[in-house]
Amino acid sequence: MTSAAASGNNPAPSPESGPPGPSGPSGPSGDPQSTTRAAAGPAPGSGGAPWKGWAAVCAVSLGIFCLITSELLPVGLLTPVGADLGVSDGTAGLMVSAPGVVAGLCAPLVTVGAGRLDRRRVLCVLIALMVAANLAAAVAPNFAVVLAARLLVGVSVGGFWAIAGGLAVRLVPERHVGRATALVFGGVPTASVLGVPAGTLLGEAVGWRTAFAAVGALGLVTLTALLLLLPALPPTRHVTFPELPALLRGNRAVRAGVIVTFLVVTGQFAAYTFVRPILQDVSGIDAGYVSTLLLGYGVAGVAGNFLAGARDPYRTLLVVSSSLTVVLALIAVLPGPVAGTALLLAWGLVYGGVSVSVQGWMIKAAPDAPEAASSLMVAMFNLAIAAGALCGGLAVDGISAPAAPLGGAALMLVAAGTVRATAIRRRPAALT
Repeated sequence: MTSAAASGNNPAPSPESGPPGPSGPSGPSGDPQSTTRAAAGPAPGSGGAPWKGWAAVCAVSLGIFCLITSELLPVGLLTPVGADLGVSDGTAGLMVSAPGVVAGLCAPLVTVGAGRLDRRRVLCVLIALMVAANLAAAVAPNFAVVLAARLLVGVSVGGFWAIAGGLAVRLVPERHVGRATALVFGGVPTASVLGVPAGTLLGEAVGWRTAFAAVGALGLVTLTALLLLLPALPPTRHVTFPELPALLRGNRAVRAGVIVTFLVVTGQFAAYTFVRPILQDVSGIDAGYVSTLLLGYGVAGVAGNFLAGARDPYRTLLVVSSSLTVVLALIAVLPGPVAGTALLLAWGLVYGGVSVSVQGWMIKAAPDAPEAASSLMVAMFNLAIAAGALCGGLAVDGISAPAAPLGGAALMLVAAGTVRATAIRRRPAALT
């Protein structure tokens, strides 16, 4: 998700920067987005045709859409892939879990490794790698080749997300950064609503290999859009490995953002991984309606993403974590299809604001090091997905299906407390 460091003449940020929110710095010299804007230079849309900046944002959003579709595509194709290549469904599931872990590890590695390369070129290389990986999977003679290709997808997802997430501030005027960031992250829920179901239908109709090839072809379209629409994006700061732990140690807001990301995403996937048995066993919803309801969940998530995009990320995350505490607790205990349906749609709407809000938090927490902060968030986000699925599985197997959302609710409550406590600790510094 770009680096935008200030020049050597600018003062260094306070190591104890507070969280984004009402108590954060303000004014021409203190506003985080203004600091980042000054470091990154004028946005394409600020001095020329505004449509150029928005076209670039759309190209980046298409890249996110393509990558998330690629990452999640095997979810609907596990059985046909396993049957064709002679592996169990459990082994085939590595096509989903392995790229997630690799993405988490590669987010900081790619950010540091990109060094002084133009970010436009880096994004294009990462999309090209995803294209090659999907085409390789489409013609793979055995599962080992498919899994190797999926690992490359993880590299692309982690690196692209870490760099692209902070690009909005360099592409559009400052007053539009929130909406532009929401548009970039709109690719995430849209991939779940449109990309993955379309890939699954294609795989069922003409074979899983065609589905992988189609995502590769979509990647070529994305690569063309990036080459034509993205301006040159030279790095404004070289991120180094020592900087990443130093940022965690020295910036309380970044540290809190990483912790909140872990808690919210782990809680989400502890519950959502097992949403089907929850809806059937607790809410009493017929299995034939679950897919339709999950589509509604995805549409609500798209709406939630755009509703959160233009709002203060601190307040949004406080509302999101508090609301999800209630929603997940209720869906675990309230019977009845009506209650289950209403809670699922509310769940999708509220969680839809998470990605854009945690990205906004990290950019405001470290305005002079957005790439470094974003890479830490992306790493934790992807690792938390795997942790959540594991914790939810242990809860379901060891206790019952409702234990998964109840555990998720507990993590959301801790996340809400973390957001609130960070703000309270920040206030005395704001008054001095």
